[in-house]
Amino acid sequence: MNSIQNRITAFAKLGHFLSQFSVDKIEKQDNIENNEIFFDGFLHQIKLAQEKNSWFTKDNILFSLHSWSKSLTKNNLIDFAQSVNLEQIQSKKVAIIMAGNIPLVGFHDFLSVLISGHSVLVKQSSNDKHLLPFLAKYLEYADESFKGKITFTEEKLTDFDAVIATGSNNTARYFEFYFKNKPNIIRKSRNSVAVITGKETIEDFENLSNDVFQYFGLGCRSVSKLFVPKDYSFETFFNGMFQKKEIINNAKYANNYDYNKAVYLMSEFDLLENGFLMIKEDESYASPIATIFYEYYDNEIDLKIKLHQDREKIQCIVAKNFIENEVVFGQTQHPQLTDYADGVNTLEFLATI
Repeated sequence: MNSIQNRITAFAKLGHFLSQFSVDKIEKQDNIENNEIFFDGFLHQIKLAQEKNSWFTKDNILFSLHSWSKSLTKNNLIDFAQSVNLEQIQSKKVAIIMAGNIPLVGFHDFLSVLISGHSVLVKQSSNDKHLLPFLAKYLEYADESFKGKITFTEEKLTDFDAVIATGSNNTARYFEFYFKNKPNIIRKSRNSVAVITGKETIEDFENLSNDVFQYFGLGCRSVSKLFVPKDYSFETFFNGMFQKKEIINNAKYANNYDYNKAVYLMSEFDLLENGFLMIKEDESYASPIATIFYEYYDNEIDLKIKLHQDREKIQCIVAKNFIENEVVFGQTQHPQLTDYADGVNTLEFLATI
């Protein structure tokens, strides 16, 4: 029987394998298990992922891989697995319906299901279907007891005991109806926000530019909304954003920028923009690509109440000594293994099904 220690070791080996791939360099190392079988093949999968989805640039894919290599260390995995009692679990089959907005966005659910001793049935998004099956094969080589426990399907899901499904607010309604008789976690659309007090430095905003522009702002941990004090001047904010000016050289991003700018101008909305980013006053949380919404607040207490009331719509709050559980500027795309999506503890759920 595959013990939890063996599973941790296998994922740590996968983390070691992924450490060869980063934005700075891709470098084949000698001391990686099964590298001769997998290294070149994975380079090919990275290429296929880029060709299939033009939002998946090489840098974005490599950023995701490097982030996972840093998370999948033996110590991190031990802490993660020990955060919940997984010893007495009866193995069930857990279906995962994955989103496809950023590379490997469903990997945390995949890890959680397998590390807790369950089998996994994965239905991937067509936008992100090249990377994970290959990494699953690596896991099977790292620990043979994973063989037969990992299934990928493009068919309608059948024969499973519980489900974790991520989608839009519309698909979530369908999921809630369709899976109502199974233990489930249904995730809806969420966005991340930043609270600006006016005391921020240009360095804070340079860090925030990572939260705004990583993955072109397509992740649920991407900042799409600012809360700013009345009469706030955006000059320092734009100065900080400027270090990401090269993003406009991506054709797909530039097309979205031009299109959304034209729509806003035709609608005669008030806009501030700098050639690659627009900001628009709007109460919504989900902003289009190349746009950040902002909203003024009168006092901090009212804003804290609002953020609490809207917590179902918010993934992360970026701030500086403003609210509990805030994320430091520049860190939204570096979650810990225990930073669960939507604040729902996936391991606890998996321990009770």
